[in-house]
Amino acid sequence: MDRTDKQQHQQQLPLAKCARQRCSEWIFRDVPSDITIEVGGGTFSLHKFPLVSRSGRIRRLVAEHRDSDISRVELLNLPGGAECFELAAKFCYGINFEITSTNVAQLCCVSDYLEMSEDFSKDNLGSRAEEYLDSIVCKNLEMCVQVLQQCESLLPLADELKIVSRCIDAIASKACAEQIASSFSRLEYSSSGRLHMSRQAKCDGDWWIEDLSVLRIDMFQRVITAMKCRGVRPESIGASLVNYAQKELTKKSSLWNPSRETKVDANSSEHEKLVVEAIVSLLPVEKLAVPINFLFGLLRSAVMLDCAIASRLDLERRIGSQLDIATLDDILIPSFRHAGDTLFDVDTVHRILVNFCQQDDSEDDLEDASVFESDSPRSPSQTALVKVAKLVDNYLAEIAPDANLKLPKFMVIAETLPAHARTVHDGLYRAIDIYLKAHQGLTDMDKKKLCKLIDFQKLSQEAGAHAAQNERLPLQSIVQVLYFEQLRLRNSLSCSYGEDDPKPMHQSWRISSGALSAAMSPRDNYASLRRENRELKLELARLRMRLNDLEREHVCMKRDMAKSGSRKFMTSFSKKIGKLSFFGHISSRGSSSPSRNSQRTDSKVIERTCASHE
Repeated sequence: MDRTDKQQHQQQLPLAKCARQRCSEWIFRDVPSDITIEVGGGTFSLHKFPLVSRSGRIRRLVAEHRDSDISRVELLNLPGGAECFELAAKFCYGINFEITSTNVAQLCCVSDYLEMSEDFSKDNLGSRAEEYLDSIVCKNLEMCVQVLQQCESLLPLADELKIVSRCIDAIASKACAEQIASSFSRLEYSSSGRLHMSRQAKCDGDWWIEDLSVLRIDMFQRVITAMKCRGVRPESIGASLVNYAQKELTKKSSLWNPSRETKVDANSSEHEKLVVEAIVSLLPVEKLAVPINFLFGLLRSAVMLDCAIASRLDLERRIGSQLDIATLDDILIPSFRHAGDTLFDVDTVHRILVNFCQQDDSEDDLEDASVFESDSPRSPSQTALVKVAKLVDNYLAEIAPDANLKLPKFMVIAETLPAHARTVHDGLYRAIDIYLKAHQGLTDMDKKKLCKLIDFQKLSQEAGAHAAQNERLPLQSIVQVLYFEQLRLRNSLSCSYGEDDPKPMHQSWRISSGALSAAMSPRDNYASLRRENRELKLELARLRMRLNDLEREHVCMKRDMAKSGSRKFMTSFSKKIGKLSFFGHISSRGSSSPSRNSQRTDSKVIERTCASHE
């Protein structure tokens, strides 16, 4: 006998002794036992008659060995072991005991194993346990959770007897009913007299979240799936998933603290991997059902535990759809690969950015055409793009000092967003400057390639002044900075002319309009062009009115010429022209005549219009 057999034998001896002591307390002492039952290392000296009167299985075993007068029976793989058989034996002897939520699942399973059904005795153990399960347990959510805990060690028999499915359906129905009742209690009338849902006490009907966290992951997964089918709110499903993850995933420091990297215990890694993949599959499809930092925590854990690729891609897609509310700490995902890799997982962040851009494009395609023609200066997608652009620039500045970060990886992150996402390039310039400072071994060609990402016309005055004196930039980039700074200074001086000189003002307006359209999305640029087109149409309408006035004056001049001589005509003509002053400058600034407005139009447009009327 080896060491393991000795240990098992030593464990079975106290168990058998304890079972014999318990049996001696409730069996008939004055009648000697005629059968010995062995269950899971426990031995029970009992009597055949009480057992065969209730158990079809024991009756069949005794009948099969009637000739040999069987006195010892071993029951293999009995659900619940010796403790559960003791309850069944007590029932056969007519001894009362209490059926509770902690033993009803075992009683249902052991009654099925021992065939203690109505076919062999009225009001047998099976019907008693089933009645308690249906009438008591399934009406109480907490008791259903306790029964599911007991069923974890009774599978697959508990599934075959539909104990698990009945408890899961009861939990889902109860949770749904609780939320409906909670929703009715939150209804109130607004000041306008309309009925609406109060946001206070938002999770009053979600008290069951804490109860479900004690279940094993397979049971928890089945319960949440049933709740989703029943229509439980996505926010409640998300809160339950967050609560379960916080309890089950032991490496909380690696999940919730992105700045620390911890070693994973080999014994618990498989369990955590299973939990992460299950939670990802249970995530609601609705946005904001779970906090985005929780999604990033799951993604870090999935990368660290090497979870299935489908789970990681699903998390990246979900994060990409709401990346505009993420923070810098969220996207700083540590790299869990070999030592020569970058400090942060740049590839994962790049895939998230690609998902964000694709999601943004797909939403734009689905929008109505009337929205595209809107005159609003900013669209919702543009606002999200600006937020993500700032986030990416800060991320680039954070990863730029990494010596292992190669130039192609840095550039692919910077180039992922469209050109109109960045209205100001100060953040991108700062990140590139940090990268150039940390990677001084770059060739001139690489520096030029990197600096092409910057639109120097979109730099602020402070950033432009810094770039003009930055020796790390290529000479070509510095020349561009100086050119745009000079152009900006010229435009500032041109704007100081005011309304006295219309030509510089038109030049300044065109330059600023071009910069604005470059910073806008195509949709906003289109709306801006439509507004400019309408303004030009109004100017043309004013010009036509002025031309009509000129034609009337011209007719009057012809009449005067016909009535009077040429000298009187020239005098009248000069007076009329002096009153109109259409092509000349106004002598008085305070004049409110329409000719003052005509100064703000382009002379080429006026000449073209006059030519068309002639």
